[in-house]
Amino acid sequence: MHAGHNIGVVIPARNEAEFINRVLTTLPSWIDLAVVVDDGSTDGTAEVARQVIGQPAIDIIRLEGEGVGSAINAGHQHLLSRWSEPFVSVVMAGDGQMDPNDLEAVVDPVARNVADHSKGERMSDGCIGMPVVRRVASHMLGFFTTLACGQRILDPQCGYTATHSRVLKGMNWKKAWKGYGYPNHWLISMAKAGYRIGHVPVKSVYGDETSGIVKSAFFLKVGGMLILEHHRRNLSWLNPRRGTWSTYAALAAYTVGWWALWPVRTGSVAMVPLAMLAWGMAHLFDRQSVRTHTRRRTHEKI
Repeated sequence: MHAGHNIGVVIPARNEAEFINRVLTTLPSWIDLAVVVDDGSTDGTAEVARQVIGQPAIDIIRLEGEGVGSAINAGHQHLLSRWSEPFVSVVMAGDGQMDPNDLEAVVDPVARNVADHSKGERMSDGCIGMPVVRRVASHMLGFFTTLACGQRILDPQCGYTATHSRVLKGMNWKKAWKGYGYPNHWLISMAKAGYRIGHVPVKSVYGDETSGIVKSAFFLKVGGMLILEHHRRNLSWLNPRRGTWSTYAALAAYTVGWWALWPVRTGSVAMVPLAMLAWGMAHLFDRQSVRTHTRRRTHEKI
């Protein structure tokens, strides 16, 4: 229990028998429930988790290799089925890459109603220990996720998050992202719905764990998703009931950008600077639109 809320920790795990015991035994005593989602492990991850005794209570869910997004979704939905009162659902990796000492800082903004969803941000820590390739990739994805969300996102790939139960109750789980790229899709969904997103500095933890990501496939899939969801979010706000002056200004600037690029097909690049300027203005207008939608939802809640 923390700040009047039950606290559940969702731990997606696939072949994490080497790390899962440490993850569970280092959780702070104020955690009410840990949900280990064993996503098709073949190394006895669930068996190791079952042997952990003490606080907090541990529930184990079994999936058959459906992907990290599906595992996290299953954990959130399990907590919804367990608790009717307000709670905060935290996501921690099963490989020990998230420091339990940062858990309270991640939970606090949500439990105290400063944010609806908060996430860890490793860049403030200087990315200590983070491999160079991963650091560069994180910066690139941060830039494109910022465009897709209409607000600054420094470290979208950090999956250390906390989400209020009111957000989870309103989720369309059938449309939720199921594989890698889950944090990016979740952030876009939060921005689209007008939820408040908080960012909390956390430490980078890297050891002997290995990543199952195929880099080329990951960037193609996530990049395509970011482009698609960016346009979906903006188009959904053209509805007269949801539209704002900044939404329509962003559309106008975006259209000017594409119009300016049209001569490129004949080899002329003279209008490219205008296109870049127009798209920059479109992003600024889009940020204002996101702020407006967030204020609207906050006032509705009050």
